[in-house]
Amino acid sequence: MTERKPPGVSFESWIDRQIREAQERGEFDDLPGKGKPIADIDQPYDEMWWVKQMLRRENLSVTPPSLALRREVDDLDGRLAKVRHEAEARAAVEELNDRIRRANRIPVDGLPSRLMPVDVDAALDRWRKL
Repeated sequence: MTERKPPGVSFESWIDRQIREAQERGEFDDLPGKGKPIADIDQPYDEMWWVKQMLRRENLSVTPPSLALRREVDDLDGRLAKVRHEAEARAAVEELNDRIRRANRIPVDGLPSRLMPVDVDAALDRWRKL
């Protein structure tokens, strides 16, 4: 705990002295990010920066589940392009279909899901052509 500010000393010089003494003791030597540029320092100011940072850090999403599923269906071919074996591709499509069926069966927050399961054979045909 720091000592109290002595009477007659300005706050600025008192704080500057405490910082200087802490630097001399090496208390700032092993801070994370030392010597690295400040992230996003050159980006325009965004008043919601802290919300976006928290969502990223906590791996949260504000996208309704039905829209997230629709995006996954749209991105399916791109994801399958990274898969090497047909069994993995089939498992990925079937897992997506299971989540679509679950979203259609159970009421969800946000927009209702009107997605139909992906045709596994058609998806695998597209995968083979990639």
